[in-house]
Parts: sequence; C-alpha cells; structure tokens
Amino acid sequence: IVSLLATAGWSQSLTWLGNLSDNYIIANGVSADGRVVVGTAPNAVGLTRAFRWTATEGMRDLGTLGGDSSEAYGVSADGRVVVGGAQSAPNAPLKAFRWENGVMQDLGTLGGFESEARGVSADGSVVVGSARDARQQQRAFRWTEAEGMQDLGTLPGGGRSEAYGVSADGLVVVGYATTANFNRRAFRWQGGVMQDLGTLGGSESEARGVSADGSVVVGSAQNRTGQYRAFRWTETEGMQDLGILPEGFDSVAFSVSADGSVVVGYAFDSQESPRAVRWTEASGIEDLNLTYANLLTDGSSLYEAAAISPDGRYIVGHGYNAATRRIEAFLLDTVPEPASLLALGAGLTGLLRLRRRTR
Repeated sequence: IVSLLATAGWSQSLTWLGNLSDNYIIANGVSADGRVVVGTAPNAVGLTRAFRWTATEGMRDLGTLGGDSSEAYGVSADGRVVVGGAQSAPNAPLKAFRWENGVMQDLGTLGGFESEARGVSADGSVVVGSARDARQQQRAFRWTEAEGMQDLGTLPGGGRSEAYGVSADGLVVVGYATTANFNRRAFRWQGGVMQDLGTLGGSESEARGVSADGSVVVGSAQNRTGQYRAFRWTETEGMQDLGILPEGFDSVAFSVSADGSVVVGYAFDSQESPRAVRWTEASGIEDLNLTYANLLTDGSSLYEAAAISPDGRYIVGHGYNAATRRIEAFLLDTVPEPASLLALGAGLTGLLRLRRRTR
C-alpha cells in the first residue's frame, strides 16, 4: 500500500505563475480543473491589473474598463468567466466587472460611485460583491443579466454589508454585515433572508466561502479572548473553531471544497509569519509548507491559500518564490487530494484483502 500511495503522490506539483512585470502577484481564484487561475499583478509601469493564467498562455492582462487598474477575485468553474473590480477612468473608483471572451462588462453600482465583484457561480451567470448605494453606504449585491444588481440589505440596525462568496447554483450568498452596534457579523443570505451566523464568543465574524450547495460556510470569527479563528459553519453544528498552528495565533479561512470537507486559508506560526493552511476533519489544521515540504526545497514559502477547486485537488494563493526572490502566485496540485487519498487507501486495502482470499 505504501509504495502505491507514494506513486500517486508523484504527480504532486507546485507551479509559480510568473508575473506581468513586477513583484507581489496574488492568486484569488481557480477553475474546477485547475487549468485557469485568476488574480492581481503589477504591470510594466506598476499598475495593478487583473490577470487570467493558463499553462499554455501564461499570465494574461485582462485590461480595465477605461482606467488604469483592475483586480480579479473569482472565476467560473469552466474558467471562462472572471469577476473583479476595474477603474472606468484614470484615478476613478473601482467598478464591478464580469469578463468573458475578451470583453469586460461594467456591472454598475447600486446608485453610488463604486462597486467590486468578489464571487461568481459555477456557470458564471450570478455575480456577488459589494457596491455603494445612493447614500454611499456599502451594500452586498447579487447580480444577474436579467435582474441586474440586487441590494441584499444588511442585518437589523446595521448599515453596511459585503458579499464574498456564492454557492455553485448562485442561490446562497455569504459575507459580512454590520449590526446596530457596528460589529461585523458573518451572514448567509438565501431567498431574501439574511442570517447572522454568530461568532466564536467574541463580537465579530466574516464569511468568506461557501460549499457548492450552500450548506457549509467558512470564514473567520473572534473567540472569547478576541483572537480570530478560522471557522466552519453548518446549520446543525453551528460555528466550529478550526484552530491554529502550534504555538501560533489567529487563523482565517477563505475557501471550501464543493462538499464542505476541505477548507483553506492562512494562519500565523510561532514566529508571527503567515503560513498557507488546509483543514480536514481527519487531519485538523495543517501547514502546507510542511505537508508539501518536498516541493519547497529551494527555500520558497507559501503564505496564503486563497482558493480551492471543488474537488479539493487544486489550491492557489501567494507566497515567496526563492528562485525569483519575488512574492508570487502559486498553483498547488495536491494529487491525490485528501478525499481521493482516503478512497484510494480504502480501495487498495480491499484489493489486497481480495488477493489474500484468492491465494
């Protein structure tokens, strides 16, 4: 069993995505098959630009809406649709955009001066984010071609909200909204109802990602001592503290696999350095720099895991590329991913038992 599992692990790989020109490239989203990665990177003159990366084309600058800068945060399952924010004129506020087939569409606002898209449904038809309303208050929105930009409101007494994630079918939206006490609270929105997900004993929380069916929500929340902890929430179990690294402090969850079983984000270690992390029920919170140390033998380091593919196989984020001495976006192929590793182990065990019985 050990040798066969090791063979499966030979396909594991870490790809640094290069750059448009300069340092500090960040990946924020990945397609279902791991072939498309989106994020932000400085161009030749130092302006931040949304990018779409593939192994064949490399890093492609997606341009702007007429201004200087843009940022990409989400990508559809098939990699065709990219969402984020872009300037419509030099020095202008960002506007939420939806990019497809080379065309960047301005999604507008809620009556104010700016907006930004943060998440997109699996088929690219539903976009979520935040936008200013006519009173210039920040509000979470849900956009479709047919209905335009819908204000999702806020929690009772609150005045601000932002959406970060959306379920595969576009029906469940997650993010944060302020309360009457001006505290941020993680919310789950569905069918016009915004649900406060609570905290881990403190006063604030934010939801960052959601499973394919909308039943599992992840993010960060304050505990009773005021420290921030990555959480995983379900209706039946409530908010679960995913823990921290040994002798470290604070953790944040950004993304979750389709079935809700694998969570990624970052946590600070004992040296107060950010480390990309992954959580599963079986392994708890793990430092990806240790789990995949064989891919980081040159002194490179993974700082943050920002997104995970639906099957849990591909993880993207940013870290330090020792070869180029730059902060760069990375694509980690974890073959076999946690779920398939367990299935493979069980399958091989069954095969060996069958062989023993037939001898």
